[in-house]
Amino acid sequence: MSDFPVPPPSTAGDVDHRCRAAVRAAPALAALPPADRAVLLDRLAATLRAHEQEIVTLADAETSLGRTRLTGELHRTAGQLELFAAALRDGGVLDVIIDAPDPAAVPAPRPGLRRWLVPLGPVAVFSASNFPLAFSVLGGDTASALAAGCPVVVKAHSGHPKLSDLVAGLAARVLPPGGLAVVHGRQAGTRLVTHPGITAVGFTGSVAGGRALFDLAAARPDPIPFYGELGSVNPVVVTPAAAAARPDTLISGFVGSFTLGNGQFCTKPGLLFLPQGHGWEERLATAVAAVPAAPMLGPWICAGFAEARDRLAAAPGVRLLAGDLAPHPGDGTTLTAPALFATTAAELAANPALADEAFGPAALIVEYGSEAELERVLAALPGSLTATLHADADTEAATARRLLTLLGGKAGRIVWGGWPTGVAVAWATQHGGPWPAATPSTHTSVGVTAMRRFQRPVSFQDLPDELLPEALRDANPWRLARRVDGVPVAPEAATTAGAR
Repeated sequence: MSDFPVPPPSTAGDVDHRCRAAVRAAPALAALPPADRAVLLDRLAATLRAHEQEIVTLADAETSLGRTRLTGELHRTAGQLELFAAALRDGGVLDVIIDAPDPAAVPAPRPGLRRWLVPLGPVAVFSASNFPLAFSVLGGDTASALAAGCPVVVKAHSGHPKLSDLVAGLAARVLPPGGLAVVHGRQAGTRLVTHPGITAVGFTGSVAGGRALFDLAAARPDPIPFYGELGSVNPVVVTPAAAAARPDTLISGFVGSFTLGNGQFCTKPGLLFLPQGHGWEERLATAVAAVPAAPMLGPWICAGFAEARDRLAAAPGVRLLAGDLAPHPGDGTTLTAPALFATTAAELAANPALADEAFGPAALIVEYGSEAELERVLAALPGSLTATLHADADTEAATARRLLTLLGGKAGRIVWGGWPTGVAVAWATQHGGPWPAATPSTHTSVGVTAMRRFQRPVSFQDLPDELLPEALRDANPWRLARRVDGVPVAPEAATTAGAR
């Protein structure tokens, strides 16, 4: 991998140069019809697939995630780009709405109004360490911004800098100049958020880092939106009926989920609520002991996890159910074994910090004595990306409804009878939740509607047809699905609908 030396930190001049290039590229990208943007995204996906071996080899060298995992992630990344391309060809993502003039409207005549979504402009994207492809240079944030018609400047993650440069170089063969660039270093990230050419920020990372950048974005002379995906404990609730009916399935599923990827997923279930007297301790300990120690993404992740894990181990009212807290030499300083702790709902209510995220292979069992106690402690939890319920829909229907309502107020995605690790890239995906899971909770960072973060609505009143943007003209030259006078109109019917 000598062809890819570790890149130096980007200077203030580097950041300014890349942001100015993005500003210059923005008008042309914004003017591209959706079908043309789709072609660019499909070509980016094809480029990733064509260079699979080179990309996966370098990614594995920098992250030690393994070729199987990284190959799957590469195809997920390409698939994300292709999904956005398909959505662009549908045209509905521009949300074109037309209301014809109505002189008889009450209390006053209504003018002619035509509204659509336009790109914000250059977007700053911060890569994540745990997904060096799917949440990195050509990951979901970048794909959604490009689909919206926005150039992107990526702050590469220090855990895979050479991979970031490789992918950016491949993308440069497809995108117009200024469409995508990469900067390196913590100071470059700060400069990126405060650069006047940047109009929005997409971030995946820690609560502390995200909050610092969020505050910078809000403190600018021209505050810009900051879309951060931050920390999440992803509670899982098991009711008495479910615990009694399928203990072995739930134990294996939970242990597999919280140790998947060595616990380095934002959707890792960090809290498991079990009824008192569940009797699972021995089987849980056996399942955890069967999971070998594995390398983490880097020394900084390992150190942060060890600190959070050891703080939990030392907390009053917490006991170690399974796991080895000793260091595991043999892979630098990053080899880490899973650990499972237990406490009671009363202890968690008295010490809410027990629910703080430990990013890595650790989880906390919380034992509750009654449904009322469970509901009280769930109501006090912080926001999460996900919440999961295992219950019997036949015998516990009323309980399930109450718990689902409660969990729905705490998370962006509610899982029934499954596990939260693994995020489908689809139209209906919601990957975001109340603070600290995301800022804000009203958007998603995965799925087609992630594009909405980088668009804003503009309405035109009483403009002559020839002065309107093409997407809003009566002839509908972009062949978009539109809503006319409140009624959805397919592209083939929209050419005459605008004249109603």
